[in-house]
Amino acid sequence: MLKAGLTGGIGSGKSEVSRRLAAKGAVVIDADKIAREVVEPGTPGLARVVAAFGQEILHPDGTLNREKLGAIVFADPDRLATLNAIVHPLVGERVAALQHRAADDAIVVYDVPLLAENKLAPMYDVVIVVDAADDLRIRRLAEHRGMPEADARARIAAQATREDRLAVADIVVPNDGSLEELAARVEDTWQELRRRAGRG
Repeated sequence: MLKAGLTGGIGSGKSEVSRRLAAKGAVVIDADKIAREVVEPGTPGLARVVAAFGQEILHPDGTLNREKLGAIVFADPDRLATLNAIVHPLVGERVAALQHRAADDAIVVYDVPLLAENKLAPMYDVVIVVDAADDLRIRRLAEHRGMPEADARARIAAQATREDRLAVADIVVPNDGSLEELAARVEDTWQELRRRAGRG
């Protein structure tokens, strides 16, 4: 089994690369998606979060109000640590279960937004970084997500720098051109992963 960590700053196109690798046969494990799943209504994870933070972090329909919870935890490191202590082990269990279900010779791609920030590179056999210039990422966030420029700049500033991300990369996927160019780069990346997995 080859374990690849896939990362890229907000607006880099990491999700698009992840989707395309999945289409080629990679087993993609999306950390953000799992973090949402473990606090869905009816889960032990959500029950523990409500026990720690109170009913006011729920929407009227019983789903988690992420904005309200975010406002609480990002203003208080201790509360953030409390939330992480609940959610991270649940995510870890789900990731381990998904990994266990993958075939022995699978190419498993872990979609991890904060790979560089959390110094997770050593956990993977290979690290793939989707890279694009900050100005291009800001433009994409405005066009595709309707994000104001100031918010986009703040989000980018809160993440690792391009240099920090590129420093941990084994494979860089530049995403500054057309979708056709990206498709060719993803194909090259897939062939490189197959080669490293002994399937080339």
